[in-house]
Amino acid sequence: MIEIEVANRSGVDVDEQAAVELARRVLAAEGIDDGELGIAFVSPEEIRVLKRDHLGVDEATDVLSFPIDGRERLPAGVPRQLGDAVLCPEVTGAAWQAPLVHGLLHLLGYDHGHEMEAREEAYT
Repeated sequence: MIEIEVANRSGVDVDEQAAVELARRVLAAEGIDDGELGIAFVSPEEIRVLKRDHLGVDEATDVLSFPIDGRERLPAGVPRQLGDAVLCPEVTGAAWQAPLVHGLLHLLGYDHGHEMEAREEAYT
């Protein structure tokens, strides 16, 4: 089973249950049925600092992904840590679903390109 922890530090009301349901649907469609995932909704300032510190770009963005295990083969008994998808609802506006799907696909190892775009369209 996928365990999903949601944190909302953004100061904006977000439908956290809808985020969990969307994440479960995408992960199931991608063949991921066990593991742990973090979803964080943050302020523009927090996501700007994360992007600056991790990517060297000093600007706010809609979503960042911090993958851990992805689809890697793990030893028996080791829980899969998918990583964290960090979203900024003030940047995404009400349409945070597509950025969440984008972030989840990055956690699973997809890079920007036609395959990722097709999957994004299928899930949103």
